[in-house]
Amino acid sequence: MSIPDPSGSRTEGLPPTELELSRLGEEETDVVSIAELANYIGQDVAVAGWVVHWRSSGRIAFVVLRDGTGTVQVVFRRPPGASSEGFQEGKDPVPHFALETALRVEGRVRSDPRAPSGVEIEGTAWTVVGESDGEYPIQPKAHGVDYLLDWRHLWIRAPRQAAILRLRAAVGRAIRQFLDQAGFVAVDPPILTPTAAEGTTTLFAVDYFGDRAYLSQSGQLYLEALAMALGRVYAFGPTFRAERSKTRRHLVEFWMVEPEMAFCTFEENLLWQERLISAVVEYVLAHCRSELQLLGRDIARLEQIRPPFPRLTYDEALVALKEQGMELAWGEDLGAPEEAALSQRFERPLFITHFPAAIKAFYMQPDPQRPEVVLAADLLAPEGYGEVIGGSERIADYHLLMRRIEEAGLPPESYRWYLDLRRWGSVPHSGFGVGLERLVAWLGGLPHVREAAAFPRMLYRLRP
Repeated sequence: MSIPDPSGSRTEGLPPTELELSRLGEEETDVVSIAELANYIGQDVAVAGWVVHWRSSGRIAFVVLRDGTGTVQVVFRRPPGASSEGFQEGKDPVPHFALETALRVEGRVRSDPRAPSGVEIEGTAWTVVGESDGEYPIQPKAHGVDYLLDWRHLWIRAPRQAAILRLRAAVGRAIRQFLDQAGFVAVDPPILTPTAAEGTTTLFAVDYFGDRAYLSQSGQLYLEALAMALGRVYAFGPTFRAERSKTRRHLVEFWMVEPEMAFCTFEENLLWQERLISAVVEYVLAHCRSELQLLGRDIARLEQIRPPFPRLTYDEALVALKEQGMELAWGEDLGAPEEAALSQRFERPLFITHFPAAIKAFYMQPDPQRPEVVLAADLLAPEGYGEVIGGSERIADYHLLMRRIEEAGLPPESYRWYLDLRRWGSVPHSGFGVGLERLVAWLGGLPHVREAAAFPRMLYRLRP
């Protein structure tokens, strides 16, 4: 039954007035989350959520609610032979609530081993908080991806999409926890920058009060300055790449975790990457079992992720690819097919190291024993997911960095402040960037990174 209006004119089933809504918070029964219900068995509670399913036999009605923390079935029964408000003869115990109607219900929690959460609620009262308007656009039937992306603001309510977003949150939490406990300082480099960090061809230009600025491709250059002040630092935020790519691994806007470390060599950098990824996988296995199971993820594959990770040099990778019938000339970059083929050979993430200097960023340290390659590595996730981390030791020598800037065709005056870092106390330093959506896609076994972002931005997708 609905909560009556103080004037006695309340009509059952209509949305509550502002007065009624204000009174809800003053009632004795506190609203608890569905995830907490197992702690309230035998007690009267109130829950608030959205209708996932409704059915009725005329004497008993079942309403399944979700509230973001879980789902629970609420059972409304008509007392045998009784006729009371909300339970009149010939009527359903409750109205037919449309999909996604927002309800507040009260009742007693009881144990039910058959229920996914182990409990259900014997409903005694209900109030409509928000009506569901007409036919819900996403029905339990097949929809095309473009259609679902048009309704992304509602698609994220689906159990699978909600599980992915909870997984993403857990991955971010695990990353921060690992870095914070390892003594890294969280910092915030600017998003609007005057120069390119990775390459001039993928910049988004914006007007900056008559000057030209760019959306950040990476905070790395600024993180190097911050590392010289704080030792070990990391940034966690959005980055933007104007790549005209439509692969399953690319987004125009994505989030990246970028640790940067002073007094850190190339080898130490790889060890930090192994530790971080291993810690994240361990955290996800401990805290996201239900999400992984809902996504159909093969958890056994993740349980095999532990250091050390296998390594191949770029030269060794070319040989391995040739054996698989995928021949590349020396100096060509690895594409998605090549990365997938290499990663399929191993059950753990794979480092590809010592890339040709010509295909990598200007700031990467050349190998002293072989200057035509740089001390850089890409970490490829297994199962064909490809690169999830890119990192390198940075050039510490002023003159070498100046030469590399000039060779890249970049204006030295724009990087004057960056060069200054090599003039006053330059030290060996390294860092790497982790693409959050790619990491989530691998951990969740997702077919495309677009599902790993709440509202993905892609080549032809700006809305909603």
